[in-house]
Amino acid sequence: MTAGDLESAAGAGRAVHPLVSVRSLAAELAEGEPPVLLDVRWRLGGPPGIDSYRAGHLPGAVFVDLDADLAGPPGAGGRHPLPAAADFEAAMRRAGVRAGRPVVVYDDGDSTIAARAWWMLRYFGHGPVQVLDGGFRAWAAAGQPVTTDEPRAAAGHFTAVPGHLPLLDAPGATALARTGALLDARAGERYRGETEPIDPVAGHIPGAVSAPTLGNVAGDGRFLPPGELRRRFAALGVPVGSGAGAEASAAVGAYCGSGVTAAHEVLALELAGVPAALYVGSWSGWITDPARPVATGPQPGD
Repeated sequence: MTAGDLESAAGAGRAVHPLVSVRSLAAELAEGEPPVLLDVRWRLGGPPGIDSYRAGHLPGAVFVDLDADLAGPPGAGGRHPLPAAADFEAAMRRAGVRAGRPVVVYDDGDSTIAARAWWMLRYFGHGPVQVLDGGFRAWAAAGQPVTTDEPRAAAGHFTAVPGHLPLLDAPGATALARTGALLDARAGERYRGETEPIDPVAGHIPGAVSAPTLGNVAGDGRFLPPGELRRRFAALGVPVGSGAGAEASAAVGAYCGSGVTAAHEVLALELAGVPAALYVGSWSGWITDPARPVATGPQPGD
């Protein structure tokens, strides 16, 4: 999909507020039919997220693996490309996701991995999905119960239908960097090309603006209030005024190293009232074609 195709995809499906607080989730879990809980903890370089899950998780939560369940095999599409719809559908059904039933996802960082799960469910047509703001750390810090019991999820009946959120490919990212706002969600030193600890080429997509996701959250990992996010994105050149909505979604996009951290940027933009497109292939996909240009330094470049 190119930048010009985004408007028709934006806003599809019925969604709830993207975030849920610890207090609200605890109240929901005490009710008759709680939401499906997905534990998506993951760390680049390990240890495996399943180890953290087995050491303790929210009661009733089911573990979902980023590499196996929220991404396809690495290759020309990047390190974490979209999985086939059938594969994602099967993974979510194993986790107990059912059409219309609320889902809450969490990790133990700043919700980066949880945002990827949120985006994936939304993209494939599941509207009622929320991220636990502050994640596992906030839950445990509030004295809420943690368990090592591993529940057997009842089989779900989720059907994955792609296209419910706007998506960018490499040509679309190129166009958006020239005509709109393409945000690079990685750390500033990676954007500038000063270091690249993961991918074989350093730098950024020409025309992209550096917008590290650490600027979206407070020190405790919770998202900043919408007003602060709006001011942050406005300062980066993102249209956050009366043009927000379907028109704005055709003018704003985000990428990172492999399409995971950028989902956090898209979530923060939604909290600010600005729908945005995700370039899932991101930098790791961009550099698979040596003909694509690379910029370095603190400025967007040509």
